[in-house]
Amino acid sequence: MGHPGHRLAARPLHRRTDRPMSQPLRDVRSRDWPAGTTAAPAVVILLHGYGSNEHDLTGLMPALGLTLPWASLRAPVELGNGGAAWFPITTPGNPGVEPVAAATETIWAWIDTHLAAGTLVVPIGFSQGGLMVSQLLRTRPDRVLAPVVLGGFVLGAAQPGDEALAGSRPPVFWGRGALDKVIGEPAITRTSAYLPQHATLVERVYPGLAHGINDAELGDVREFLTQHVGVSTIPA
Repeated sequence: MGHPGHRLAARPLHRRTDRPMSQPLRDVRSRDWPAGTTAAPAVVILLHGYGSNEHDLTGLMPALGLTLPWASLRAPVELGNGGAAWFPITTPGNPGVEPVAAATETIWAWIDTHLAAGTLVVPIGFSQGGLMVSQLLRTRPDRVLAPVVLGGFVLGAAQPGDEALAGSRPPVFWGRGALDKVIGEPAITRTSAYLPQHATLVERVYPGLAHGINDAELGDVREFLTQHVGVSTIPA
């Protein structure tokens, strides 16, 4: 993506691929990696949407202004033309459980390889990457801090951390465009039912925004992260 104030282009929904997931995940990282990961209380993990790549969300970091190291991961399913996905799309907004579980394990494998066991992760994801953010929270909630779901949704299947989340209700940001036609109403309804019961939810719906991210949303995410991550920020 370009300037963080620009909308992210909607990606084609029905491209299919049978190409297998590859290991290890490719990534791009902040300049202070790896030294910064040992001193920081947490590390930001960026998870792009369907058909995009590991460079797509890196432009968000200057706007958010967090003094945390970050890594942006490339999804493991190659789609061609530089794009990738966390899992193939069958029914939009209602993915299969097994492909999502495999993608979740792949992300955790990267985290376990590149971060110390005690380092928390602050996952920020858009669209399909937003679903993966929720998966990280729902599988290992003790490792996740202040997750941010942008234009995403939750999986319609029970996950290992759901019971713990119902008791702890950690802060979660969920933002989406009021004109988003990519994430269908069933997925929104499912997410609207799940998150208030398993998180202290900060929900924002942006008038005039389709399937993308705008400056207003970035400002709200910045405020959310500054409050809940508890790190200093650079001037906007």
